[in-house]
Amino acid sequence: MAVFITDEYENSSFSGDRKRISDIVTDVILGAVDYMECPYVCSVEVTFTDDDTIREINRENREIDSATDVLSFPMLEYETPGDFRFLSEAGVDAFEPDTGELLLGDIVISLDRAAKQAEEYGHSIYREVAFLTAHSMLHLFGFDHMEDAEREEMERMQEEILQRKGYTRDYE
Repeated sequence: MAVFITDEYENSSFSGDRKRISDIVTDVILGAVDYMECPYVCSVEVTFTDDDTIREINRENREIDSATDVLSFPMLEYETPGDFRFLSEAGVDAFEPDTGELLLGDIVISLDRAAKQAEEYGHSIYREVAFLTAHSMLHLFGFDHMEDAEREEMERMQEEILQRKGYTRDYE
């Protein structure tokens, strides 16, 4: 499993431990891959940024001119979310040629927004980043939350991933 983290966040007043945040993100990504029982060695790229940059990315990619907490850019189009069987078909170009890793996609997290939401919800920045990572990983596995049933399923799975890894709401 390869997790590549790029830290572009430059707010000097941010009080979180960036190394700890990176370790938590990696831990949750590994937990999500295990939870989904993915049969492949995977690769995920994660970028930490600020509200201004994520707003620009959101505008460019989704035509939504506002900051958000996390953006997910899946590399795969699943026939059924979380079902990897389609990857064994001939012609699926989803693997890194040099390493053979399954390219799941990219995650962009606004640490500005994560810090604000952590304060609003009364838990630590670390728990919030763990939550955002679990949420985003489910998007990389093809899940969405456009319908109520989809949202409820994603919420259940997010919570199970976080519980398994110990990132409960009281996680400090």
